[in-house]
Amino acid sequence: MKNQKQTIRKIVSFLNNSEEEGGFWLPNIQRPFVWSREQICRLFDSIMREYPISTLLVWKTTSAIRRRKFIDNWKETLRLSDFYMTEDTKRKCLVLDGQQRLQSLFIGLCGSFEGQELYLDVLSGEVAAPDDVKYRFEFVQPSAAAFPWLKFKDLIFTTKKKRELISEIADGAGRDLTDVELNKLDDHLDLIDRTFKMDEAITYQELDSIDNPSLYTEDDVVEVFIRANSGGTKLGKSDLLFSLLSASWEVADEKMEDLLDSLNRHGFAFDRDFILKTCLVLLGQGARYEVPKFRKAGVREEIEEKWDKISEAIQDVLDFVRGKTYIQCHKALPSYLVLIPLINLRYHFNDEWKAAKDLDSYLLRFSLANAFSNHPDNLIDSIVKNTTTAKKLDVEEAFEVVRTQGRSLELTEDRFWQMGYGSNTIHLLFNLWYRDFNHTPAYKNNFPQIDHVFPQGELRKVKTVNPKTGRKDVLRYKTDERDQLANCMLLSREENGAGGKWDILPEVWFANKDTAYLEKHLIPPDSELWKMDRFEDFIAERKKLIRDRFRWLLTTQKISAAASPTIEEGSSETE
Repeated sequence: MKNQKQTIRKIVSFLNNSEEEGGFWLPNIQRPFVWSREQICRLFDSIMREYPISTLLVWKTTSAIRRRKFIDNWKETLRLSDFYMTEDTKRKCLVLDGQQRLQSLFIGLCGSFEGQELYLDVLSGEVAAPDDVKYRFEFVQPSAAAFPWLKFKDLIFTTKKKRELISEIADGAGRDLTDVELNKLDDHLDLIDRTFKMDEAITYQELDSIDNPSLYTEDDVVEVFIRANSGGTKLGKSDLLFSLLSASWEVADEKMEDLLDSLNRHGFAFDRDFILKTCLVLLGQGARYEVPKFRKAGVREEIEEKWDKISEAIQDVLDFVRGKTYIQCHKALPSYLVLIPLINLRYHFNDEWKAAKDLDSYLLRFSLANAFSNHPDNLIDSIVKNTTTAKKLDVEEAFEVVRTQGRSLELTEDRFWQMGYGSNTIHLLFNLWYRDFNHTPAYKNNFPQIDHVFPQGELRKVKTVNPKTGRKDVLRYKTDERDQLANCMLLSREENGAGGKWDILPEVWFANKDTAYLEKHLIPPDSELWKMDRFEDFIAERKKLIRDRFRWLLTTQKISAAASPTIEEGSSETE
């Protein structure tokens, strides 16, 4: 393994450039670019501060490995498949570790981020703590940029002499620069030349399969890739498993991307983790993530062979969820793992799937109880085992499985009232409560919003006497009281946006609302209860209304499918 060094400007010229040692590219097994604008800017700040930026890992090969280009003009809507290169046996260097840093450098020095280019405040650079930003970088629309913000790529790739550049910058400043500012500009240009153009700041280790083809085989390289990326937080477990899958299945990432696009176009948030765990379950490998499973003979090949059938099963179950249950958006699914037993039923026993009953009850009870929140793999495997034995999913048996594992599906009043602001089940409850809301708008910022009936800010102003000091300086209503379910309501984006409710007190907000509006939100009609000094009375009365609405959901006895709502009671069929 050889160590190589290059300047940053030179290494960037290697990216996507077959004329430079075959060029640097990204292998198929690399995950997508995930850094934010802030992370990119902090990288450039670190370089200017002459901090080390870690060693890269590169594989030099002539193998016909599927690869893709680095992205210059990054947008969230990009598809990785648009950047694939045709496989060839020419010399090339594939980046195994360091994608995020190189991609960030490429975007900052050669491209843009959502149409904005990287600019430096040339008058920044004051002393800062190690965790603070010293040299201010930002992504800016070129048309909106003004001194002291300068386009950074112009400073890196300029052919002008420094004095000529300083004169040009000073002329464009729109005012006379002070001697201090001119000196700072001079120092910064020297620093930029040194850190980006002169110092060999980038070190990369090179796995050479051209000169040493027997030393680094493709299997060796996949193993190196996994070991290099599993020691930190650079990749999740699913990324590592997917790297094994895609190493032998050349179109795995395209297939995965197409499936996720199909699933998530309706406002859900399925990911590789879910898809890969589902694949393991459907192929009888169990739900637990284990790298050896993907190394077992035939597993990857079976996923490829049965991918279409797997995809169809997942999509069919999602269609059921969207069309025939109360779950209308991803926020109403505390855990997507609740779907895997249903997908297993659909995959292995399609006729039973079509005739199955009480599946909406299964989804509701398991989700409200957060049954899949802790150590879910054993629960998934047990339900799947029962399904395989019975050749059907018996909901009563599934409930019994939960009980035998020491868990409870009973929704007591105590558990019910814990579903307040910020809980992972309140959106599920509100999907049941507010049936006429559009929970899946096309534009993500138009999702309905959970709001406090009595505003947080106003409740924080209410103080009580501190027994230790005698002063009235203790919050009367703690967080759990302010965020409780009886102080929450669901508002449309328009209602809660600019000019909407915000921190308006209930006595003002509800003053002009009709009876239908109050009934929809289960608001006590007595306007005296809407006043700040009646907050506790309001909560008590609203709890009665909420309890009456969801009495069918609360139980003090064993859960059964029969105890759950029917479609007519408003829990299943999407209106």
